[in-house]
Amino acid sequence: YDEAEPLFKRAIAIGEKSLGPNHPDLATLLNNFAKLLCTRRKYAEARPLVRRALKNFEAKLGANHAYTKYARVLMVDIEACSLSTKRPGRR
Repeated sequence: YDEAEPLFKRAIAIGEKSLGPNHPDLATLLNNFAKLLCTRRKYAEARPLVRRALKNFEAKLGANHAYTKYARVLMVDIEACSLSTKRPGRR
């Protein structure tokens, strides 16, 4: 996972330049990076990425597209995991 983070950051930077900030493929990169960060319990870093991806998917693909729905589920997962780590007795 440590090796993947800088690669995602580089891919996102390239995607922003070549595809533009609102392209669905860039949103997919953002969403996938957010998922990686979530698995590493870096919820504060993941949250803005998945929000951006969700906004992009909704605008470009619509509210009922599978990618949009997946981003919504990931957002809920991030919030739930973030809250569960804040409970007493949790790490």
